[in-house]
Amino acid sequence: MLDQSPAVSVPRLHTPRLLLREYRLSDFDAFAAHLADPETTTFISPHDRRSAWRIFGCNMGEWMIKGAGWWGLELEETGAIIGNIGAFFREGWPEIEMGWNVFRPYWRQGIATEAATEVLRYLFEVRKEPRVTALVDPKNTASIQVTAHLGMTFVGDADFYGKPVGRYARDRGA
Repeated sequence: MLDQSPAVSVPRLHTPRLLLREYRLSDFDAFAAHLADPETTTFISPHDRRSAWRIFGCNMGEWMIKGAGWWGLELEETGAIIGNIGAFFREGWPEIEMGWNVFRPYWRQGIATEAATEVLRYLFEVRKEPRVTALVDPKNTASIQVTAHLGMTFVGDADFYGKPVGRYARDRGA
């Protein structure tokens, strides 16, 4: 099977342990398994393989529509895909938003914070974004800790398609 990268240019970012790169077709099985796992989707809805495919494609397509989107998180040491991180625009929302998912075997290893720190640097230094936001379920203490490590602060409650979430933000230069 041919494993092609998308035609659009997705910037590659590096951290001490990770390569943040474009999705590849070979990433999809792990991506779909993650979205089907009720434990890993506690704060989002679980998805069957068909809806996971739509999300996978949408995450890639965001790069073509807005020049922002989702990266696969590749563990440099092994080449394994271990999650994803996004910097994206929701339809009708003016500010760029970050989101992250780390596959369960890699939880509690600082992966999300490491990747998000690099993405935040990229957003402020390269893209010159004035503000970056994150929407987090109030019970998701792990992601709230990531926002704290990023220097994001709680700026209020938000409605996420009928679900209350916390809105965290950080301004460039803060």
